[in-house]
Amino acid sequence: MNLSSEESAVPRFHCEMKSEHKGERARAQDERPGTYVDGVRWRQSRARVRSGSTGGHPPARHEARSEPVTPGPLSLDEAQRALRMQVAPEPAGALPEPAREQATFGELVATSAAARASFERMACAAACNATVLLEGETGTGKSRAALAIHRAGARANAPFLVVDCGALPANLLESELFGHEKGAFTGAIQRRVGAFEEADGGTIFLDEIGELPAELQPKLLRVLENREIRRLGSNTYQAVNVRVIAATHRDLRAEVEAGRFRADLFFRLAVVGIPLPSLRERTEDIPLIVEHILAGLGATPEQLATLTSPDFLARLQRAAWPGNVRELRNHLERCLVFQSALPPSAPEASNPVAPRAVDASLTYAESRRRALEAFEHDYVEALLKLHGGKVSRAAAAADMDRVYLYRLLRRHGLKS
Repeated sequence: MNLSSEESAVPRFHCEMKSEHKGERARAQDERPGTYVDGVRWRQSRARVRSGSTGGHPPARHEARSEPVTPGPLSLDEAQRALRMQVAPEPAGALPEPAREQATFGELVATSAAARASFERMACAAACNATVLLEGETGTGKSRAALAIHRAGARANAPFLVVDCGALPANLLESELFGHEKGAFTGAIQRRVGAFEEADGGTIFLDEIGELPAELQPKLLRVLENREIRRLGSNTYQAVNVRVIAATHRDLRAEVEAGRFRADLFFRLAVVGIPLPSLRERTEDIPLIVEHILAGLGATPEQLATLTSPDFLARLQRAAWPGNVRELRNHLERCLVFQSALPPSAPEASNPVAPRAVDASLTYAESRRRALEAFEHDYVEALLKLHGGKVSRAAAAADMDRVYLYRLLRRHGLKS
């Protein structure tokens, strides 16, 4: 499709266009009140568009009128600009290729069109050495997808190293990625080879790349551009031959717009972008996934018959599964432990918390101080538990500075 604008400057990310069997659909990163598509106010984050559609914001002179208006010059932000979409015709003699019925890729299985489309992109990515960015919610199988791409490519017999970018503080993560020389910092008693150097000839998987600290982003960009690293404490660069696969549960486009992630690094990572659909977007895959998981867990024929009955599978397909395939696997394992087809559980929030006792004999200031301390302790403890003890990830989820979170941990005697 072609997009034309009457203005030379437009925002980098305004909306995404997606081709569907019913036509084209535009998806904005957030609801944009006052935006119009073909004269109709865009009230949701998605809008159906067609060839020749125009979209944007009506001029200010129309906003006070109660009668319907037909937007003239339109706007993507506060300026008055217009976008027009034109679906380009297929080249003469060109026919769309039918989708291959590929139901497996590595350990991943699917029958849905959404998942098979991801498998197709993974197969294409495996055939080259381009950098890959896997995007999807927690539990959608990004780690398994990265390993499958590695094993299907020319580097299958070379190392496959995983680095969780949200599991370590910035100084330790830099050493983990690039290594260090003896004496580079306090405690560096010997030279250490980093993950990039260790994975030479193979693949390095950077999990949760959206958690990468800002101070390390330009250093990773240099590695991706020049394929060379420098150990901490060294003055020389050395070449590395690695294939990079990154994954994130965040919307990196939104992170770029918010200034939390470098745009140039995002574009270097997203050479081949592969979205992984959530389980609720591919409920038709649940029977196949259940069978595959149960086989891997060593279920007996009797257990397999119980946990693949039509009634039980229907209940699984109606569940929300916010944790996606990982949560489904945990539930099936729990069913095997208790030898029963347990119903999908709702989030554990049914037990009301008893109100905290208040000692009115204390002054207001002292009572408030104690209540705040108790809240901080309980909140930080629950926050760390929720994010597996990973301070960087917990701080990002709480919209809190990592240094301040460490200070709270020390104050309340908690360990990360």
